[in-house]
Amino acid sequence: QVQLVESGGGLVQAGGSLRLSCAASGRTFSSYVMGWFRQAPGKEREFVAAISRGSITTRYADSVKGRFTISRDNAEKVVYLQMHSLKPEDTAVYYCAATPTPSTIATMESVFAYWGQGTQVTVSS
Repeated sequence: QVQLVESGGGLVQAGGSLRLSCAASGRTFSSYVMGWFRQAPGKEREFVAAISRGSITTRYADSVKGRFTISRDNAEKVVYLQMHSLKPEDTAVYYCAATPTPSTIATMESVFAYWGQGTQVTVSS
């Protein structure tokens, strides 16, 4: 099992940047595909980004491509989401998630077995 704790959320003006962190517990962090999801008020949770075990493969939602970057540090057991050029529509609770899937990468919410508590990101216009 793995436990996940997000941090780094906050209030930022449109056009600004934030970096989210997700610290994981457990000895097998490097065996998990990691992802970030978000849920805006009144909307369903949606995929944002994912990264493979060795950081070779990444996937992004079209809405964040070119603005967000996912990365991980297996030695420190941390996954990051660097967010640039933030827009008001990026406002949401951001969740870190982990999956033991044998696949190289995953983007479907149902595949991710472990979730953090979420961190709020608010982008003002």
